[in-house]
Amino acid sequence: MGVTSIRLQDDLDKSLADIARKTSRSKNWIINQAIKDYVENQAIEERRWLDTLPALESVESGNSVPAEEVEAWLKSWGRSGEKQFPDR
Repeated sequence: MGVTSIRLQDDLDKSLADIARKTSRSKNWIINQAIKDYVENQAIEERRWLDTLPALESVESGNSVPAEEVEAWLKSWGRSGEKQFPDR
């Protein structure tokens, strides 16, 4: 287990101490949990970005469906004569 020292602003340290007292957790536990959540969220954002890149490349290459066709398809949902999914 690594050890890292941090300096907290006084108001943040007070808020952290209040949360620790209210939740019966240590400040260390709360800080570790906050960092864990942050790191997990960053990994999710990275995966989203990597998933977005192929979509951007597809649009740039002209492989997209005009918005008007998509809107017409959506407006037809649940009605007689429902349109087929617009495809390219």
